[in-house]
Amino acid sequence: MRTISIKTQQREYDVTIGVGALAELGAIAAATTTGRKAIIVSDDIVGPLYIPQLNKTLREAGFKAFSYTHVSGEAHKNIHMLQRLYNIFAQLELTRTDLIIALGGGVIGDVAGFAAATYQRGIPYIQVPTSLLAQVDASVGGKTAIDMPFGKNMVGAFYQPWAVVIDPAVLATLPVPRISEGMAEVIKYGCIKDEGILEQVQTRDFQTTAIIARCVEIKAAVVAADEFDKGERMLLNFGHTLGHAIEKATHYSLYTHGAAVACGMVAAIRIGIQLGITPPTLETALKSLLEFWQLPTAAAISKEEVLATVRKDKKWLSGTLNFILLEEFGRAIIRPMQLEELTELVEITWLEAGVNG
Repeated sequence: MRTISIKTQQREYDVTIGVGALAELGAIAAATTTGRKAIIVSDDIVGPLYIPQLNKTLREAGFKAFSYTHVSGEAHKNIHMLQRLYNIFAQLELTRTDLIIALGGGVIGDVAGFAAATYQRGIPYIQVPTSLLAQVDASVGGKTAIDMPFGKNMVGAFYQPWAVVIDPAVLATLPVPRISEGMAEVIKYGCIKDEGILEQVQTRDFQTTAIIARCVEIKAAVVAADEFDKGERMLLNFGHTLGHAIEKATHYSLYTHGAAVACGMVAAIRIGIQLGITPPTLETALKSLLEFWQLPTAAAISKEEVLATVRKDKKWLSGTLNFILLEEFGRAIIRPMQLEELTELVEITWLEAGVNG
């Protein structure tokens, strides 16, 4: 079992990684809070697979365990689900010493985490990510949020978990598209911080636990240095500005988060090439790797549609957006842009699937 410690201003916590880690949840939970009431929040796909096991380990550790499953999918990461969770917490009479456990992918982690951050002004919670995307990225770092009609992750909080428990064995139940979705985030880490990751994932025989641990190590270091996303942590947004725009413009139904980020990374590289910052060879190399993992490299959305959505991105700060570009694989930079410049660059470089991509 591998343990990675994350130090933040809010708290220090451990990420436990290893096959069989789910069985350790009860002991980990008991060490994080004095309360002995816990609710597992999951979705209707993941919940039936793992809630019985988690209930057992929690009860053996002295917890009174409850569970709630919601309909899966990004379309449900909204204020209605949040309200439902608040009502359930109230019915269970949760207190600030009790525990919320987010069991699932990024959607569950985001909503359950935000509910934990805001119910009674903060209740302890543990992330138990079951998708590759959540294991390497979303479960670590304390970003929680819900989507709103006017944008993705527009209402949220920085709220660090009390622990993260990652069991790579759960990935065996995921369909290929869900593995591919997570690989987009793995590739992102290789692009911005460690080219060695890109070399390892050129085959499907890589060491899963080692790759997950390396991605968590990178994120742990970045979050420790910039917990509230004001500097280095912005690098983690590589591919996400245009990726989020693709998701929003297609109503979260046509592309998974990972697929949208894959398209966003290619778009960012093309913008970097246009600016003379990114070597042209990186575009071909990245496209090849994404295609190997059955990820798209261009979205079926026009540049006009993506620009209309980008204008509403929450990362705009007084008319400036910090866009992430690559100087080389493993080395990313923050490039501030005005709307006019970004608009011009997207109009020049955008690839639309079925048209010019």
